[in-house]
Amino acid sequence: ERLNAIVQSMDKFYYQYGGIQLVVIDGIADLVKSANDEAESVAVIDELYRLAGIYNTCILCVLHFVPNGLKLRGHLGSELQRKAATILSIEKDEEPTQSVVKALKVRDGSPLDVPLMLFAWDKEAGMHVYKGEKPREEKEKRKERELVNVARDIFGRQTRITYIDLCEQLQQVLDIKERTAKSYIRFMRERDIITKDTANQSCFVIGSYNLQ
Repeated sequence: ERLNAIVQSMDKFYYQYGGIQLVVIDGIADLVKSANDEAESVAVIDELYRLAGIYNTCILCVLHFVPNGLKLRGHLGSELQRKAATILSIEKDEEPTQSVVKALKVRDGSPLDVPLMLFAWDKEAGMHVYKGEKPREEKEKRKERELVNVARDIFGRQTRITYIDLCEQLQQVLDIKERTAKSYIRFMRERDIITKDTANQSCFVIGSYNLQ
C-alpha cells in the first residue's frame, strides 16, 4: 500500500507540475515486511529503479546503518549499495551542534575526494541549513585514514601484492572504478602507506607509514 501510494503520487505530480525534481523516501525499510527478505528487497529496489527511469528523477532513500557498523541494514541495504548511484552518511561532527555529510560511494567517481559538508539546525529558519565544507585538510586526513585501514586489511592477509591485484582488491573493497583505484594507489605511494618491494619491484609491501 505504501509503495502504491508513492507510485500514484509520482504519477499525479509528474503531470500536474510537468516533472519531478526529487523524491525522498524517509524510511525505505517501511516498504518491506523485513529488511532481511532478499526477494522482497530486490523487488522494491527494482521498482524504485524503474520509477526513477520513467519519471527521469532522483529517488533518495533513508536507511539506518547496523549498530556500530558501516553496513546498511539487511538484504535491503545490500541491494541499495549495489544499485545506488551515491551513498551518503550523516554523522555527528566534532562540533556537537553540527552534522557532517560524507560520501561513501560515488558512481564514476571517488567518494574520498568529495568535500565533507556541514549542516546545523537554524532556529530562525526553522530548519537545517548548510554551513559550508570542512577544511581541505580534513578531507585529506579522512582519505588517508581510510586508505591506511584498507592497506592494513589487505596486507594483513598477504605480505606483498602486485599492482594489478592491489587495484582489483581496492575496487572490490571500496566499490570503486579502476581509474579511481589507480589514483588511490598513487596517493598511497605518495604518503608511504605502501611502497615497492626492494626484493621484487613488480610488487608492493606495507609502507613505513603503517609501521609507525
